[in-house]
Amino acid sequence: MAGDDATIEYAGGGVRLFVDAPLVAGAAVPLDEGQAHYLIHVMRAKAGARVRLFNGRDGEWLAEIASVAKRGVILNCLAQTRMQAGEPDVWLCFAPVKKTPSDYLVQKATELGTSTLWPIFTARTIVSRINQERLRANVVEAAEQSGRLTLPEIHEATSLDRMLAAWPRERRIYFCDEGGDAKPLAEAVKAGPAAILTGPEGGFDPREREKLRASDFVTPVTLGPRILRADTAALAALAVFQSVRE
Repeated sequence: MAGDDATIEYAGGGVRLFVDAPLVAGAAVPLDEGQAHYLIHVMRAKAGARVRLFNGRDGEWLAEIASVAKRGVILNCLAQTRMQAGEPDVWLCFAPVKKTPSDYLVQKATELGTSTLWPIFTARTIVSRINQERLRANVVEAAEQSGRLTLPEIHEATSLDRMLAAWPRERRIYFCDEGGDAKPLAEAVKAGPAAILTGPEGGFDPREREKLRASDFVTPVTLGPRILRADTAALAALAVFQSVRE
């Protein structure tokens, strides 16, 4: 529904769209087919309506629909509303779970501010393939709705062994371990680059746990006495980490 100054409104604020184009005053920004359909046919927007745009580089901009045609929608950048800002430097490395929980996990991890998402295949991971386009679509939607100015980087899925072999040693891994002797995550977090690692539905196997615990850049941590679902554990760990580090 159009509000004051022809600004499109929805619950939670004005419509925000992620675009790849540079954002500067006076720039003409074309929308892709899906975005154009959303604005014109779902939101019933017309020429002159205003939306907010971000591209992960140039902050957030107020833009106006300059033209609506069969060939697409063109927006005109009016003014910057927020300066560019990054997210806390924490990666989420997670064993993929079945489709719907993975969609939920990626969306909520984006909302919680993770800077990188990295699907990791473990010995007990049930999922065998990752749809990168689906991951990105979920990330974009969550970033648009949550107000963040960046998209998390999405790494190509790989095995746990390959991840560890290629790991940047200066980045500490907080390994969510089911073992009983790990420190609570809130007590273990230190300054510096960080990553959270969570396992699949069946947990890590003994060989994986042993290898992780033997690595000097890995800190085993616990999220408490309860057994959490894989997607719940990942989001709980991110929330705890952000509450300590932000």
